[in-house]
Amino acid sequence: MQKNKTTVLFVCLGNICRSPTAHGVFRQLVEDRGLSALIETDSAGTGAYHVGEPPDRRATAEAAKRGYDLADLRARQAVAADFGYYDYVIAMDEQNLAGLRGICPSDYSGCLAMMTDFTDSYKGEVPDPYFGGAEGFAYVLDMLESACGGLLDRIESSGVKG
Repeated sequence: MQKNKTTVLFVCLGNICRSPTAHGVFRQLVEDRGLSALIETDSAGTGAYHVGEPPDRRATAEAAKRGYDLADLRARQAVAADFGYYDYVIAMDEQNLAGLRGICPSDYSGCLAMMTDFTDSYKGEVPDPYFGGAEGFAYVLDMLESACGGLLDRIESSGVKG
């Protein structure tokens, strides 16, 4: 299948905290740079715990404070077919990266990476803020803003489809 867009999928465990926040941040950055017609964004979870649910209210509230709208997003589970569509599949942590590797076809030619691979400001994993307080969601948002900017820079420098 020939696509006319560069496609990006963000993945965490349940698709209600980290990956929808990354989705919302990245989507806004893409829009701000005038690239919405050229880059498509989605998010998913390796687990099916929250399929069909909106993002966690704390993630939505923290994102809204910074001008990101997550209201239209709904959780879904990542599937092997995603690798046939998405150019970039970005995991939030090692556990989810391992889960993605487990369903990734051997002939996948896109980029399967960790979120923090796209920022020099943060290393390691994007921590799951689900069992913590609001400060955890703010910290995750800081990380995601940095990494999403770096990812978009990488995509632009590699050549956006379109």
